[in-house]
Amino acid sequence: MITIDGKILSQEIKNEISKTVTSQIEAGKNAPHLAVVIAGDDSASLTYVESIKKNTKEVGILCSVYQFPASVTEKELLDAVDFINQDDEIDGCIVQLPLPKQIDKQKIIQKMNPKKDVDCFHPENMGKLVLGEKAFLPATPHAVMELLERYEIETAQKNCVVVGRSNIVGKPLALLLVQNSPKADATVTICHSKTKNLKEVCTQADILLVAIGNPEFITAEYVKKDAVVIDIGIHRIEDKTAEKGYRICGDVKFQEVSKKCKSITPVPGGVGSVTIACLLKNTLLSYSRNI
Repeated sequence: MITIDGKILSQEIKNEISKTVTSQIEAGKNAPHLAVVIAGDDSASLTYVESIKKNTKEVGILCSVYQFPASVTEKELLDAVDFINQDDEIDGCIVQLPLPKQIDKQKIIQKMNPKKDVDCFHPENMGKLVLGEKAFLPATPHAVMELLERYEIETAQKNCVVVGRSNIVGKPLALLLVQNSPKADATVTICHSKTKNLKEVCTQADILLVAIGNPEFITAEYVKKDAVVIDIGIHRIEDKTAEKGYRICGDVKFQEVSKKCKSITPVPGGVGSVTIACLLKNTLLSYSRNI
């Protein structure tokens, strides 16, 4: 069994970004600039934004955080996004989800300049993804594709099963895998918690990609022998025996499934480790279009 190490790959991508950023700065250009809009006090979101700040600093990308309280009005957020759209020195922007309940997230997302939408949430960028046109790739699906490519996991003519149908992960990931490209060309099945005979569908997968949002849902019974398993979920589970009082796990029961599959991503240390690196890669892409 091969562990697909996202930490190593993330550092590899960040080293590539850092090298490019350094060369641009040495040539007298400004550094790339990423803006992050966040509202409320969701702990997972706050942790993610702190990680973004740490990683942008590591590669030489500037990061501006526009942080608002949970009581923020929709107009205040729209005005902030409009300000970012108008600022020529900002290359990329993300709006961290979830937003407070009084905010229509689609209004905020659609307000974003598609050319700065490095998380690929804007309908224009999603449309380009569907059509197979050049666009930013959503960070988490992008991370999965980077892992598959750099670990030389063949997708062409393989049966890929995506468990999960979210607009952020499941759907765009399926679109990437089915593209007419040497790095894709897979036969893709999308399923979810309400899929009939889900276990049987999963056991047909050469590559099983799981983003169902349910801790350790996928057991060995769902996995074909020698399949590749990509676990995209991440959960904090209470565990009184652990030093911190909790443990981190994914949507796949790692200890059980790892004994049956050919390759697997761990949680933590798998897809999540590469996601921010891909966000930075998109920021650099947006920057390169502006210089």
